[in-house]
Amino acid sequence: MYNSIITGMGHFVPDNVVTNDDLSKMMDTNDEWIQERTGIKERRWIKEGSGETSATMGAKAARIAIEKAGLTKDDIDFIVFATLSPDMYFPGCGVQIQDMLDMPTIGALDVRNQCSGFVYALSVADQFIKTGMYKNVLVIGSEYHSGGLDKTTRGRGVSVIFGDGAGAAILSRTEDNTKGILSSHLHSEGKHARELTVDGPSIANWVPAILERNDPDDTSYYPYMNGTFVFKHAVVRFSEVIMEGLAKNKLQPTDIDMLIPHQANLRIAQFIQKKFRLEDSQVFNNIMKYGNTTAASVIIALTEAFDKGKIKDGDLVVLAAFGSGFTWGSVIMRW
Repeated sequence: MYNSIITGMGHFVPDNVVTNDDLSKMMDTNDEWIQERTGIKERRWIKEGSGETSATMGAKAARIAIEKAGLTKDDIDFIVFATLSPDMYFPGCGVQIQDMLDMPTIGALDVRNQCSGFVYALSVADQFIKTGMYKNVLVIGSEYHSGGLDKTTRGRGVSVIFGDGAGAAILSRTEDNTKGILSSHLHSEGKHARELTVDGPSIANWVPAILERNDPDDTSYYPYMNGTFVFKHAVVRFSEVIMEGLAKNKLQPTDIDMLIPHQANLRIAQFIQKKFRLEDSQVFNNIMKYGNTTAASVIIALTEAFDKGKIKDGDLVVLAAFGSGFTWGSVIMRW
């Protein structure tokens, strides 16, 4: 049976830096309030009129990942694209990547698992590799949040959290079963779907109905989050799914060399770090400068941690995410 290893990674974020002080000019908030609740100091937002989208950012990250893997676009067998902010309602961004990178007519799959998107996408790619169906799979997480946020005081509880960006990884076949993805673990609990959601436009809340209401207080097309409820569930599910992955591989928290948590809230990551008694050198966070980039957050953080020399050959790396759905998951890998 084959195993899968990450052979190349890349990330891209817009040049436009939006600080907490910048947000205080748009809404009733301040740097202290945002940092105390989220740990975020700044984020990247696409500039209006730049032409940047989830797909274009994903393509830029993908080109870097392909080059670092020592491959060409023609070596890629399949595309898995994770996002909650596709360029179009349909089709998904995966097919746009195939076109933008001028690839052969390979398959392209979109994953809609929000904050857990990259972990889910990586697990999907891993199965394609392990069954022998594909040799090199391009996995992308990319988000363009800023265009769909309520940038008023009414929406500050959500809008201060999210940033734009993309990351990509090449998952490749190996016959060395001691390296690469050891296991992945995925879960969902749909009864909490409306605790973190965008209700419309959707088939149940379609554009004509929104226009007909013509209600200036209609927030159904902006993200809604029950922050306290989400936080309480996140810290529990993060812990459970990390332990599930470790137990599956007969490992302990002390075996973790690097934990890459989804960058939802620095307080969640700090809680998990304390619970597992991990040193600062064993956990990588970059939410302070990028905010929550949802499906892109884990791969952007993984790429940065590797580029900074914080991950070395043989390290046990754990990825974990929790988000809307609710969905959550973990990936255990030996670098």
